[in-house]
Amino acid sequence: MDDIDFRFMDFKEIVENLILRDNAPNIPEAIDRLFSDIANINRESMVEIQDAQVEEMAVNLWNWAVTKRVGLVISEEQKAKLRHVACKLVCMCGGSAASEESIQRQILMNMKTGKGWVDVGNAVIADQFFQDAMAGLEQLYVNLMQRSSTEVHVTLQKIAVERDLFKVLSYQAEAACARGDFQRASMCALRCKDMLTRFPKMTGYLHVLCYNFGVETHKQNKYEESSFWLSQSYDIGKMDKNSVGPEMLAKVLRLLATAYLDWDGREYYDKALRAINLANKEHLNPAGLFLKMKILLKSEIANEELLEAVMEILHLDMSLDFCLNVAKLLMDHEREAVGFYFMKIICERFKSSENIGKALLLHIDMLLQRKEELLAKEKIEEIILGQQTGRRLTTELVGCLHNILWKKAARSFEVQNYADALNWYCYSLRFYATDQTDLDFAKLRRNMASCYLRLKQFDKAKEAVIEAEQCDPTNIFTQFYVFKVAVLEGNSGRALRAITTLEKLLVPEGPKENKLLADRDSSVMLLGLAAQFALENGQQIVAGKALEYLARYSEDPQQVLTALKCLFRVVLPRVSQMPESESKKEEMGRLLTCLNTAWNLAVQCDKDPVTMREFFILSYKLSQFCPSDQVILIAQKTCLLMAAAVDLEQGRKASTTFEETKLLNRALEQIHKCREIWNLLKETGDFSSDPCETLLLLYEFEVKAKMNDPLLDSFLESVWELPHLESKTFETIASLAVEMPAHYPSIALKALKRALLLYKKKESIDVLRYSNCMHNLINLLVPDGVPSTELCPLEEVWGYFEDALNIIIHTGGYPETEILWLMIKSWNTGICMYGKRKYVSAEKWCGLALRFLDHLGSLKRSYETQVNILYSELVEALDQKKGSLFNEE
Repeated sequence: MDDIDFRFMDFKEIVENLILRDNAPNIPEAIDRLFSDIANINRESMVEIQDAQVEEMAVNLWNWAVTKRVGLVISEEQKAKLRHVACKLVCMCGGSAASEESIQRQILMNMKTGKGWVDVGNAVIADQFFQDAMAGLEQLYVNLMQRSSTEVHVTLQKIAVERDLFKVLSYQAEAACARGDFQRASMCALRCKDMLTRFPKMTGYLHVLCYNFGVETHKQNKYEESSFWLSQSYDIGKMDKNSVGPEMLAKVLRLLATAYLDWDGREYYDKALRAINLANKEHLNPAGLFLKMKILLKSEIANEELLEAVMEILHLDMSLDFCLNVAKLLMDHEREAVGFYFMKIICERFKSSENIGKALLLHIDMLLQRKEELLAKEKIEEIILGQQTGRRLTTELVGCLHNILWKKAARSFEVQNYADALNWYCYSLRFYATDQTDLDFAKLRRNMASCYLRLKQFDKAKEAVIEAEQCDPTNIFTQFYVFKVAVLEGNSGRALRAITTLEKLLVPEGPKENKLLADRDSSVMLLGLAAQFALENGQQIVAGKALEYLARYSEDPQQVLTALKCLFRVVLPRVSQMPESESKKEEMGRLLTCLNTAWNLAVQCDKDPVTMREFFILSYKLSQFCPSDQVILIAQKTCLLMAAAVDLEQGRKASTTFEETKLLNRALEQIHKCREIWNLLKETGDFSSDPCETLLLLYEFEVKAKMNDPLLDSFLESVWELPHLESKTFETIASLAVEMPAHYPSIALKALKRALLLYKKKESIDVLRYSNCMHNLINLLVPDGVPSTELCPLEEVWGYFEDALNIIIHTGGYPETEILWLMIKSWNTGICMYGKRKYVSAEKWCGLALRFLDHLGSLKRSYETQVNILYSELVEALDQKKGSLFNEE
């Protein structure tokens, strides 16, 4: 069906194909095309087609949409589109002379099409069809009144029309509500309500419709509109209690009360209370009673009145769970007096219930939250007595009690009231049987051990840890407390075994050997705490092992850096005092491992230069305890070189002169150390390809230049004589010489001259690099088009332009933008000479610009005319200045 011209015959063909080939894969596309083009079809385009044929096609399409849907992927929206197309086709037929049957069909199709659009969320289109249906009903009513018929027949037909009118009005109300047009929706709904006396069977339908409107507007926080719809729903429901039961009426009233409550105004609380009282009168329901309590609490009534409402609940024999929920509600609204009184009555009333434990636990929790700890302890003792006398709590409730007690203990622990925390943990322990052990029991004993340790009761702490280890030996927290107890006892061996176990738990053995534990972060954190604890208690060896593991497993570079620094400070004094032995070799091996770790992390921290520098410096310090072979010297050289580079870079970014000076001095210190190592390294082999010496030279020059070192010139005297320096090195020196805060243009000039000389000495000149170097030199000598005679005379400047022109003439590949730049620079110099009344020089420099112009490529056409005109004007001006040549120097 591609490339179809949507004349009516083509439109008709698509409809027929759609109906006949109902399994075609492009049905959704065909529906969309029909829908988009129905607007272009009118009765005039169907001159050769009779109304009957159009109606038949439309009816067939309608029926197909309704009945041929099995197995087809057609959305509700596409079904609405099909009805839309069919309805439009039908309405094109007959006009004002349409038969009564056609009008009725059109009314029906308009109603159903509009309802379909409402259901898919397009109330705007739906309204058009409802208006058409209303117009059809009016026409039908007029025809009916004009026809001479029996009174009974007319009455029956009028009733049928009014029934359809009722439906259309209800649909219009639905569409208006969807559009947010409350005024129109309410007007249509009230008209329907007025018609219920003639159509009592529609009461239930209109009642539900208004209820749904109330639900939707309540969701949108439109409480005034919601209360209107719910009030109407209740009023309509009362009109026919045979179709609307008391349960439904109560449901409507509860939502109405909720709407008034959410409206959140004191004047609406009374309305909410009246509504909920009426709901409970219609049909008593726990939800209604609970809502009433919420309303009473929101209205802030006195405790005496609130108590009356609570006692009413007890008289109604509500369930234990419901009563407990009411008690929670009271406590949440800070009505402790009523809440505790109610809890007392609940516990007494349901004392023989098998679920009385729920009430006792809630009562305990409430008491603890209100800091009524003595009363809570009394209740706990009652439960413990019940456990001993056969009135045992269920396993689930015992678990809930443990949670309550542990939360209370945790709160006490947080405020460092360890004795109180231990007291609540002890209550929890009393609910464990002598032979009952599980993971929660191990956790309880660990928590108790923590309290004992804080209270300096080490024997009890050790006993608790032993029990925890028996139940849960592979728990990282268990091993951590084993470690702490061992450290406090001075048992280094036991502490080291605990740390080793903790390390093994980080990477479990088995088929998933490479998969780290889910609680890896907790384990790494415990290694850090273990190291700190060991150091605080003078266990250097144990602390060293913890720090070693921390540096190995932590994924936080800062944490690793801190661990390695700490380890370095711990191990260094011991190693330096140890004689040559296996133990010393072992310690040196640990230092070498740390060295490798620091080096690797330094390399990985390329996006964090400050941290990278710290790792390199640490790596250098660690390497000083290794034999000074070539590998170690290379590593030391690299560490210091990288650290100096970072300090120089940070110095460039420094916000204050003090900070910059500090960084530059630190860099200089590392440069000197690095040069010493470099001199030693050169004695071990051939390092002619290593750029270290050049980098040290450049780094030291940058520091001295930026610190305005008075010995800078003497430093450079040796540099100028070095035979191995390349052009790039001299260019870098030139750049650094004028980089703020340094300002040594004469050094920059000398360096650039040497760079150019080296370029020209090469057999094959690098034109691009030469042009860049020449650019920098000329820019230094002729800034802003004004020659700087302080650096060198104008004749020498002219010589550099000539050199550049000579390279351009004899060598290909000179960048055209650079040639253009030289042309503009020489022209501006000529104009500057003209302004100084040095006319011969002016003509000379402007003539040079024309020579550069001749060597432009694609840019020549853009500048040639303009430059030649300017040159002609200049020459003419110079002719008029004859006799002024004495102004030349």
